[in-house]
Amino acid sequence: MDKRTAINIGPHLNHTNLYIYQCGSECCPSGHFHGPAVRDHYLIHYVHNGKGIFQVGDTTYHLKAGNGFLICPDIVTFYQADEKEPWHYSWVGFHGLKAETYLSEAGLTQAHPVFEYTEDDFIENCFYEMADAYYLKHGGDLKRQAYLCLFLFKLTQMNTKDLYYNSKESRNDAYVNEALQFIEMNYSRKFSVDMLADFVGLNRSYLNSIFKDAMGKPLQQYVMEFRVLKACELLENEILTIGDVSRSVGYSDQLLFSKVFKRIRGVTPSEYKKNIPPKKPEPPAE
Repeated sequence: MDKRTAINIGPHLNHTNLYIYQCGSECCPSGHFHGPAVRDHYLIHYVHNGKGIFQVGDTTYHLKAGNGFLICPDIVTFYQADEKEPWHYSWVGFHGLKAETYLSEAGLTQAHPVFEYTEDDFIENCFYEMADAYYLKHGGDLKRQAYLCLFLFKLTQMNTKDLYYNSKESRNDAYVNEALQFIEMNYSRKFSVDMLADFVGLNRSYLNSIFKDAMGKPLQQYVMEFRVLKACELLENEILTIGDVSRSVGYSDQLLFSKVFKRIRGVTPSEYKKNIPPKKPEPPAE
């Protein structure tokens, strides 16, 4: 490796789960330092050999070969190579919609920014492969992304003993929970059971089967009842019309919404709205 190899991949819009902003490697001179400074993305350094310090807040970490440290966005940090044994490290800077989640699963957070890996050269090679991908004419981005994911996955393996579900039942519970989260986040949009199943990663019939076992009703029935429940909450808002409520819970067809509502609640949305007791006026402030 060269004394310093730095690859700035360039800015990207933050609309993907994970993307690399920069990566590189450096053999630092004695006492070489960075900061105090802040970054606008996540930055991880891994020490191949030598020593140095990493400071964040009031805490100073003394690091050596096999250690790594995380710099979080918008946090002031400082790091410096040892005077006698300056470190050689590699780094990768990245961001993305799931960057924080992946780091948390790997045990890296602002409160716990340091890790150690000395079992073999797996992580070391991940950084070298990310840097080497810069020289590829085609597929460099894919290779960098792949090795960043492998690196984070290795840390995740180290961080948890329960990496795999211990039974078919617990795995199915996880699928059902994913489906419930999808419904809660998307009830205001038009979606099909097939789309939900694709999101979870199962075929429609199997997902419907395990969902019915867990929740006591088919998926489609649960979605309708959930939307009607949300509609009841919205109908209490005097400003919203029936059409407004219908669109807000995923029904572009107001007539269909009214039929579904009456089937589940026994009354039409208009009748339900009329029977909502008026809100008591708030007492005047003293």
